Amino acid sequence: MSNPIQLKGCCYSFWGKLARPCGLLKQTALNKIPGRFQLHQEALPHLPVPPLQQTLDRYLLALQPIISPEELSHTQGLVDEFRKPGGVGERLQKGLERRARKTENWLSDWWLKTAYLEYRLPVVVHSSPGVVLPKQDFLDRQGQLRFAAKLIEGILDFKAMIDNETLPVEYMGGKPLCMNQYYQILSSCRIPGPKRDSIVNYSKGKKQSRHITVVHNFQFFELDVYNSDGSPLTADQLFIQLEKIWNTSLQTNKEPVGILTTNHRNSWAKAYSNLMKDKTNKESVRAIEKSICTVCLDAPMPRVSDDIYKSRVAAQMLHGGGSRLNSGNRWFDKTLQFIIAEDGSCGLVYEHAPSEGPPIVALLDHIVEFTKKPEVGKSSTVPLPMPKKLRFNITPEIKNDIENAKQNLNIMVEDLDIKVMVFHQFGKGFPKSEKISPDAFIQLALQLAYYRMYGHACATYESASLRMFRLGRTDTIRSTSVTSLEFVQSMDSPDKSEQEKADLLRRATQAHREYTDMAIRGNAIDRHLLGLKLQAIEDLVSMPELFMDTAYAVAMHFNLSTSQVPAKTDCVMCFGPVVPDGYGVCYNPMEEHINFAISAFNSCADTNAARMAHYLEKALLDMRILLQAAPKSKL
Repeated sequence: MSNPIQLKGCCYSFWGKLARPCGLLKQTALNKIPGRFQLHQEALPHLPVPPLQQTLDRYLLALQPIISPEELSHTQGLVDEFRKPGGVGERLQKGLERRARKTENWLSDWWLKTAYLEYRLPVVVHSSPGVVLPKQDFLDRQGQLRFAAKLIEGILDFKAMIDNETLPVEYMGGKPLCMNQYYQILSSCRIPGPKRDSIVNYSKGKKQSRHITVVHNFQFFELDVYNSDGSPLTADQLFIQLEKIWNTSLQTNKEPVGILTTNHRNSWAKAYSNLMKDKTNKESVRAIEKSICTVCLDAPMPRVSDDIYKSRVAAQMLHGGGSRLNSGNRWFDKTLQFIIAEDGSCGLVYEHAPSEGPPIVALLDHIVEFTKKPEVGKSSTVPLPMPKKLRFNITPEIKNDIENAKQNLNIMVEDLDIKVMVFHQFGKGFPKSEKISPDAFIQLALQLAYYRMYGHACATYESASLRMFRLGRTDTIRSTSVTSLEFVQSMDSPDKSEQEKADLLRRATQAHREYTDMAIRGNAIDRHLLGLKLQAIEDLVSMPELFMDTAYAVAMHFNLSTSQVPAKTDCVMCFGPVVPDGYGVCYNPMEEHINFAISAFNSCADTNAARMAHYLEKALLDMRILLQAAPKSKL
């Protein structure tokens, strides 16, 4: 993968008293006062630029467990050069500080462009995360459409809170969090461009979106979800409309136009400009882009045994299963796509540029709770207009683009190796009972699993939320540390007593906790280093040696790309690896069990998702045995 920037930023990695997982964030409802959201946002602090010397010291420390002493000594020389008084480092640091004074957030625009909009690999697998929801028991097709109707009603209920600015503000450790991402996820869409994509948002102003897109059998429909008086359609009304859509899209031989959105961004940008030359096509594409969200009514998944069912659903959420299954039943540039299959498999996939995982999961938790509520009141008997079918004129050139996208997608589908593991032996309750952060415990188990598989540590990325700051996105928690390496090396060593190993485990989880605290307070190293590098590009100065160094490339090659995305719902988020020889690991720690989704690429002989799941399970169990056997010592 050419882009060294880590894409997955799904998580709240919080701990202890300072911070709570997403589902437990304190919430305070905002009363509707005009501009209340803006007042809240303006009161948030600006993201700081960390001190240069601090970042450079911490960078050297982060390199220690993942490069050789010789390489480290070479990098030490480059760091010394970079940090000289009056040198290039100080000049770039001053540039960053100037940028911070002049902008709302010195990082957010740069991050959006470099991590997402200028990233050229397909959004499918490489960028867009999926979420696997618990299986629904539909007795018949009506069950699928009734559930879809109730889900849409739940989305509109959440949308009302966003529109009225009554969405509860989230707090972390007593500090209010930036709520901006909630205002970006509905009525928005990514647009492909030849070198850089863009995002459109239709949630504000007079031309607010009033419709959603529904896709069935690769056919797109515009479904107005509000009555003429502005009230949202009820689940009963939505069910009637979905029946109409279903009954007018029974043909299964339609061209899967949506599959174009799965291609490499440059190829899709060319195909997009071809597609938009035709007036009918342009109107249809604009209707999809302007819609509140997309609801995909999928054909049933091929039947599989129970033990691999959830892994198959994860693949369906990420890529749709290929051109012969449901991949054409999507518009992957749409920020939010809810997927409901005939067989009860359901979940969502989201385009990552506007938001991290927690706002998506908060929306999901709200909808899941909403779908459990009984219907209230009588529905209007006023007949509703027929939902509008979005038509496409397929020229030979567009047909060719579709065939090309199909081929590329099917290669990606074959390449993705994904495993959903439900770890039943314990949940977050156990580490808590040992006074250890559940997130730190799980991260250390990942370090142990990787070390046992490969005999060395690797650069590990865990996303940390910067939402304490205005327009904050993420920074990196580097889970591989000097202390984590000491622990994993000791774990299978006959020279260390169980007590020593347990002490090293506690020390390593404590170090992870401290790094997390540092990261969410804006003092981690990764975004700062990126900022210095981008500042050099902006200033048109030659690229400092520090960023051309092999050690920097190693540090940015995340063989483990991880994210904790806690939810009240018993679900799991999933995403692809960010390097060809890496793993993507996402987890939702519940009270009594932990949901994991582990991905790898089949094209890499050295990685295997099921093998990683096996080693991770063993690591978690071994760590529990160790702590139970050794009394807590005072570190």
